[in-house]
Amino acid sequence: MRPTDFHSAIIGYLRAQAKPVDKFSHQPRLYELTREIGAGRSYDDDVVFAAVWFHDLGVFVGHRPANPAELAAWDCVAYAMKQAPDVLRQSGFPTAKIAAVVEAIRTHQPQENPTSLEGVIVRDADILEQLGATSVLRTVCKIGRDTRFLTFPDALRVLQKNVATLPGQLRLPPSRRLAEPRVEALRSFLAAAQMEHCSEVR
Repeated sequence: MRPTDFHSAIIGYLRAQAKPVDKFSHQPRLYELTREIGAGRSYDDDVVFAAVWFHDLGVFVGHRPANPAELAAWDCVAYAMKQAPDVLRQSGFPTAKIAAVVEAIRTHQPQENPTSLEGVIVRDADILEQLGATSVLRTVCKIGRDTRFLTFPDALRVLQKNVATLPGQLRLPPSRRLAEPRVEALRSFLAAAQMEHCSEVR
């Protein structure tokens, strides 16, 4: 894909907003997954690109609430859906495609039911990011800085749930193929953690 001005503007905006800084790596990785999943299919890559880059805006420090009680009730997806249109317009993104981007953001989580192929591709890619070595890194780095992950067992419970429930929620055949080595890697990690009694360390 040949980058356009809006691609550069969107990436630049998200690079500046992504805090903690490690959260920025999710977006480029996710976009590459969408390219693999969507290869050979007819879909709007502009919509997928924008949805990938904006879907997690509401989880960045500076965008999400700092108060723990407010954070517990925070709807990060609704926030991203509300904020994305103005930034997309300012970035020169095609106005006629913004509604489709917002809809793909709305349905990107595993429990949702996408209404477009673009949404399915984004959702499948985001599920894949919750499997394999990537999932371990993304989860473990939250221990001690995220109210959901105070101890090792907290992180391990999420990883165990991911490997048990997420692979079966993938929609497209390429996604399921890409999931196979990730599932194997995550299961191996969890087995090693159990053998080393990590689930008992508090």
